Amino acid sequence: MAEAIWSSDTGEAVYRSRDPVRNLRLRVHLQRITSSNYLHCQPAAQLGKDLIDLATFRPHPTASGHRPEEEEEEAVIGWQEKLFSQFEVDLYQNEAACQSPLDHQYHQEILKLEDSGGRKNRRIFTYTDSDRYTNLEEHCQKMTTAASEMPSFLVERMANVRRRRQDRRGMLGYKKHEHVLCTLKVDSNGVITVKPDFTGSKGPYRIETEGEKQELWKYTIDNVSSLAQPEEEERERRVFKDLYGRHKEYLNSLVGTDFEMTVPGALRLFVNGEVVSAQGYEYDNLYVHFFVELPTSNWSSPAFQQLSGITQTCATKSRGMDNVACFSYPFTFEASFLHEDESVDALLEWPVLYCEVLSLDFWQRYRVEGYGAVVLPATPGSHTLTVSTWRPLELSPVAELRRFFIGGSLELEDLSYVWIPGTFKGERLSRFGLRTETTGSVTFRLHCLQQSRAFMESSSLRKRMRSVLDRLEGFSQQSSIHNVLEAFRRARRRMQEARESLPQDLVSPSETLVS
Repeated sequence: MAEAIWSSDTGEAVYRSRDPVRNLRLRVHLQRITSSNYLHCQPAAQLGKDLIDLATFRPHPTASGHRPEEEEEEAVIGWQEKLFSQFEVDLYQNEAACQSPLDHQYHQEILKLEDSGGRKNRRIFTYTDSDRYTNLEEHCQKMTTAASEMPSFLVERMANVRRRRQDRRGMLGYKKHEHVLCTLKVDSNGVITVKPDFTGSKGPYRIETEGEKQELWKYTIDNVSSLAQPEEEERERRVFKDLYGRHKEYLNSLVGTDFEMTVPGALRLFVNGEVVSAQGYEYDNLYVHFFVELPTSNWSSPAFQQLSGITQTCATKSRGMDNVACFSYPFTFEASFLHEDESVDALLEWPVLYCEVLSLDFWQRYRVEGYGAVVLPATPGSHTLTVSTWRPLELSPVAELRRFFIGGSLELEDLSYVWIPGTFKGERLSRFGLRTETTGSVTFRLHCLQQSRAFMESSSLRKRMRSVLDRLEGFSQQSSIHNVLEAFRRARRRMQEARESLPQDLVSPSETLVS
């Protein structure tokens, strides 16, 4: 009967197993076929066939010149099991050649091996992870699919890390006589990589040696790991179940079993925010000072809570027509609202986020680039807010020269003046006479969460909080109206600036701006 054809698929195969890797066993069977010179001439009796039966080249004891025990070899190898080659035996027998602790360990093992009758393997041997061995295939392996890939400096240096360890005392073994039969890799997730794959039903792999004595060998790789008994599998399932149960209890102990609830009539607000970027400013090296102001009535925060922050100084880079400084600065805070006033006329106030943009030059001089404020979203979820900013302006040229050469500019004594100051008690807030200049904008990304018993309870508690929730809805509408009015004011300011920049002879005396 003809032998199976050669297997040309020498790629790696990936497996996954939950069993300990120490239970893995591989059987490698190596057999000499014949001198490869015979492959270049077909026997006369088979000139009409396309394939040559491997049975034709079965060696005879007298034909090959080798002893029968040298024609075939088989070894069963476990994970990280060391089988010494003849070169290693000759090397480590001499204690003077041992330098590292691993060398001295191999010296002791070889002495015990010689006392027990010598090594049983002749041609098949192994390299473990601790040996000074470098697989040249890994060194030449490409990292991309590009045909003209050039390895970077880092790739070259990392590939030589393990090679330097073995170059200190020469190459290990006679590399031209060594051939890698199988490479086995295992990671901590139980992923096993075998190259080439187990033979199975495929044909054997082939090795053709080079040099004067060209020979043809075939070998197979089989997985001969013992199967677990049903009792062992059941015990393993119980162990994993107990392990997962203990891990779940550990996580529960970290989180806690009791979910913290708010008091009746209270609303808790959590905000996980991020100062994303700032753009459109005159100077470079920007940083943002921001803080959250809680309304004085019914709002509170924990004593340890920090409601302000300062970003890092960030250089700008060009994006289109604007210079953008990307901060990606995270912040978080928590606040609580306690519903005490049952009057329907009481308007619910919401926290306000203030920001101040400043620039820092090479001489450590800072300038105020703009002020801005925005009401925090009244609805939970993710929100991206762009806050337009402005700065006070002096019409004197001296002020602008001072700002350019020595830094400094007009500043607000109270930043809450950007919005409505908390100390204001009147009906109308006048900013008449304050000259400002529109500058850039700051982008915030906010993730808002709200917690209240009114979201899950019914009857009296839900009725008690209904007015608060209704006023929240009204507050959202009021905030939308305020945004429209704010946009209108900005547009009117731009129109006025454009009108002032026109020559006087092009402006009609009858033209007025609607206020």
